[in-house]
Amino acid sequence: MGQQQVNQMEAGHVFVEDVRDAIAANRRMARSMTVEVYLRRNETFRVTETIGCRPGIPPRSYGVDLRNRRCDCKRFQTLHYPCAHVVAACAKVSLNVEHFINEVYTLGRTLRVWENEFPMLPDLSTWEVPPTTFELVLDKGLRRNPKGHPQSSRIYNEIDIREKSDGKLCGVCRLAGHNGSKCPLRNYHVGQSSQSGRN
Repeated sequence: MGQQQVNQMEAGHVFVEDVRDAIAANRRMARSMTVEVYLRRNETFRVTETIGCRPGIPPRSYGVDLRNRRCDCKRFQTLHYPCAHVVAACAKVSLNVEHFINEVYTLGRTLRVWENEFPMLPDLSTWEVPPTTFELVLDKGLRRNPKGHPQSSRIYNEIDIREKSDGKLCGVCRLAGHNGSKCPLRNYHVGQSSQSGRN
């Protein structure tokens, strides 16, 4: 990788290949944008996209602030190299777009990552491993219970407390103490339903 950086520097390139490709793509996109200069002294622009607009939908426009290195699309301040809107604004006022590419993308900076030399590691069999002078003690509290359901560690509060009931309610009269088959009002309810069925 280091040799690749050196080869690119010898070929006259300043920035890494990915950024060069991204700037080239942004230049192509910038040709279809219209730029309105807000304040030339403050390097503020309004860039409007003209391609990709659907009928009935107004074209999108973005504010570009070159002095503070900001664009409303957020790509400029996130990636630290010019988006298509910034490229369009630079072309409008004849500014070199490369001045707005962060130096972390320069080949000289990336070469530093690969210029460090690492010593060759000896064979594993020749490593000197000192004997352990301590004993590993297992924490039994971290072991899972082999059987049964896992115990809940939830802390209950007043919202989790259910109201006490007297047990199951009768399915006929909705009172406690008996069920539907022994309900004293069962015959009354059954008689009512059969009479209503005849009417």
